[in-house]
Amino acid sequence: MRRISTNSEFEKAVGYSRAVVDDHYVHVSGTTGFDYETMSISEDVAEQAHQAFRNIAVTLAAARCSFADIVRVTYYIADGDDYPALMPVFKQYLGPHPPAATALVAQLVDPRMKIEIEVTAQRRAVRVRDEEE
Repeated sequence: MRRISTNSEFEKAVGYSRAVVDDHYVHVSGTTGFDYETMSISEDVAEQAHQAFRNIAVTLAAARCSFADIVRVTYYIADGDDYPALMPVFKQYLGPHPPAATALVAQLVDPRMKIEIEVTAQRRAVRVRDEEE
């Protein structure tokens, strides 16, 4: 098992990893719209979603995966009325390879956060090995 960190202030303060990689999957923890380098966050929900996906892309790349490898996504949205504005963003990143998905309305831990996204990706080496058998 391998742990991936983005060294965000949240990871340091709470004590968690951005992702955990095991033999078969990459489990990416809930990722928000914070730019971890500047620790800034947009007030716009769609921009928060774009930033969350950029953060997820960096994490998946560190695990040698991409959006095409995602098998499951869960969206946590602070305001259900934001869902229509988010749908095109979700489709932009995951539409070409749609995973199983769930969207929930939930109170997030920081009132600036409007969306949090967690994903599970299947490691390519596992899929290639299974296809060869």
